[in-house]
Amino acid sequence: MKDGFVKVAAATPGIHVAEPMYNAEQIAELMVDALKKEVSLLVFPELCLTGYTCGDLFLQDVLLENAKEALAFLLKKSKGYDMLTVVGMPLTIQSKLYNAAVFFQNGTILGAVPKSVIPTYSEFYEGRHFTSGEGLETTILLCGQEVPFGTKQLFVCREEERLCIAAEVCEDLWSAIPPSSFHAQAGATVIVNLSASNETTGKAAYRKELVKHQSARLFSAYIYADAGEGESTTDVVYAGHNMIAETGILLAESERFTTGVCVTEIDLQRICNERRRVTPFAEQRPEGYQIRYFSLPVKMTKLTRTFEAMPFVPSCMTEREKRCEEITRIQAESLKKRLLHTGLKSAVVGVSGGLDSTLALLVTCQAFELAGLDKKNIHTITMPCFGTTDRTYRNALTLAKELGTTVKEIPIAESVRKHFADIGHAEDVHDLTYENAQARERTQVLMDYSSMVGGLVVGTGDLSELVLGWATYNGDHMSMYGVNGSVPKTLVRYLVAYFAEETENSTLAEVLRDILDTPVSPELLPPSGDGQIAQKTEDLVGPYELHDFFLYYVLRFGFAPKKIFRLAAETFAGTYEKETIYHWLEVFYKRFFSQQFKRSCLPDGPKVGSVAVSPRGDLRMPSDAMASAWLANLREIKF
Repeated sequence: MKDGFVKVAAATPGIHVAEPMYNAEQIAELMVDALKKEVSLLVFPELCLTGYTCGDLFLQDVLLENAKEALAFLLKKSKGYDMLTVVGMPLTIQSKLYNAAVFFQNGTILGAVPKSVIPTYSEFYEGRHFTSGEGLETTILLCGQEVPFGTKQLFVCREEERLCIAAEVCEDLWSAIPPSSFHAQAGATVIVNLSASNETTGKAAYRKELVKHQSARLFSAYIYADAGEGESTTDVVYAGHNMIAETGILLAESERFTTGVCVTEIDLQRICNERRRVTPFAEQRPEGYQIRYFSLPVKMTKLTRTFEAMPFVPSCMTEREKRCEEITRIQAESLKKRLLHTGLKSAVVGVSGGLDSTLALLVTCQAFELAGLDKKNIHTITMPCFGTTDRTYRNALTLAKELGTTVKEIPIAESVRKHFADIGHAEDVHDLTYENAQARERTQVLMDYSSMVGGLVVGTGDLSELVLGWATYNGDHMSMYGVNGSVPKTLVRYLVAYFAEETENSTLAEVLRDILDTPVSPELLPPSGDGQIAQKTEDLVGPYELHDFFLYYVLRFGFAPKKIFRLAAETFAGTYEKETIYHWLEVFYKRFFSQQFKRSCLPDGPKVGSVAVSPRGDLRMPSDAMASAWLANLREIKF
């Protein structure tokens, strides 16, 4: 349970209809299998002790008594088990029959939750046998134990209170307002659903979306255990379609028409941090819920789930293309609106032959097309200086010309030298002043040139640079509108590649691909002896794929450094040594805190994804906050 991870499972046993003891033996075997996999929460299907398809046999005392005996057998088998197990069975209470989920652990029944929505349509006729448990809250005697019985129950782990479990049964999820909606508002972070959902053409896809969407709406984990092998096929077939979802993401799914245990880990920190971030979630808390406590050992959960190395970039090519199209359209539409609002018909973009300025120019061209403006009114300015290489210079000029913009070359070396003389700085001292003077001169040129042509200076800096503060204050840090401000560096690369694939201009495609192959650099230091880029950004601040991974989990979920290090070490194993990851994570936190003053006065720009750092939107952070607590947490790491 450390770092909020809990191993959970949904299981489908092979059963015999109306033979509870046999079914209990099959369930017991899967319980042992789950224990070997270190599962803490195991969920079985609806009415799995008897079989869902018993029909009118549910009216027979023999079946109902045998089901209780089967439960007693499982209670005995569970002694010594910390694992919390949930099984489905029929229960008679005051001459009424209920379809219930029974929670037990280490020989003790914690509670039983009845089904609320009883389907009586098409192939379903549960109303013939079962009564809705909605609104019922009582205590029953089951296997010699006094057991709470009702829908408003929360099962909470003493050692990890974020593990708060509630149950619904099959049709409850398919109703207009599922009981889990109220459970989540009452505090449940994990919803278990004991189900017997039969197979018809297309139903599996709908069922999957239902589970994913409910987990997304509730900011919860959702464990769906489905009936399968052994259920009667008199009229329908059951496939054991088990699923585990978390906040809209399907973490695990069983093959249909199989039995066994479907296992993964849920992240309680992620769930709770999402809920904390989205404040309206808990504005209305339903009343009447009772808490049942249980205990689990605190241990390091071995992770089997994976984490995307580039969380901002979809791994699926089709989805990636859709995402690229959507993001560039958001960028272009936002710039179009700013142009139309200001009445400006010109834009000024400084191009360097690097990725960020390339994306900014491509987006600006798209905005002009959407606004019906002549792209000749896009003034692309290249400003070669001490660090400019022939490769980037040629690429900048070719790019601007092929896009049909007006190209202007303004060398700034002499202006910078004059500035050095004015302030008494030696040109051969390649320090921060040497670099910043060039960056600020370029910004001055762009701003003043925009005044001449009545244009808007379009900023090029991306999200990764802003988070790290890798920008010169009032230099490339400043513009009149920043289209890339919420696009991380790893995604910038794919957006430029998307334009290269989409364009029918072979020359443009070629130059875009060469820009993609060019090392990321501000080009503020003289080239090496062979004319190549000497100043490579990732050598100085670290690999952007690591920093984008860090910033995603820092800003999107608020995870602690130790947890982020753990995720990064798992994700980048074989690519980076743990010592390397630790080093750059420490650099990340130091820069993130010390450079907030640059983010506190960012120009306007569109939010395109779930992470942004606008001081007017997603990141209201003081410029003088201390990083000491985060660095202390990081230094607790042992490896």
